[in-house]
Amino acid sequence: VVVKQFRGCDNHGERVFLLYELMVEPNLTRLFHKDGKSIPVFVTDHPVEVSPLARRQTREGGNPNLVDRFELFVHGRELCNAFSELNDPEDQAERFAEQVRKKERGADETMDYDEDYIRALEHGMPPTAGFGVGVDRLTMALTAQESIREVILFPLLRPER
Repeated sequence: VVVKQFRGCDNHGERVFLLYELMVEPNLTRLFHKDGKSIPVFVTDHPVEVSPLARRQTREGGNPNLVDRFELFVHGRELCNAFSELNDPEDQAERFAEQVRKKERGADETMDYDEDYIRALEHGMPPTAGFGVGVDRLTMALTAQESIREVILFPLLRPER
């Protein structure tokens, strides 16, 4: 199964990220701990190929094959995904086009080409950044729950078993 997934990767960045997801991410709690307790881990320097909306590293010493993005893990669970927004319309248009090509080749997780967004970028967008927090996962960490089902905010939608 792993070999099939690896062969399905179109480029070096996707292969590196797949190896990270399969070998590193599941072991974050075991690898990063102090006094027997898991410590927060920030994962940075994601490949540009797996971050279609994030800005390339442009700072001095930065790698243009990587993006300004991080994920925060606590107790081995991703709590936050954050990145600097890509505001270069030409780079964004090429990344959207690559997402469309991936979709045509059968990739599951792709984005559509958003012409309106490209047009808005062409009018100018200042440097911005954003983050998303998984509220359910944060609640799990704060309440020491192992299952997300125990902290779902809408209990009527929660399966009884």
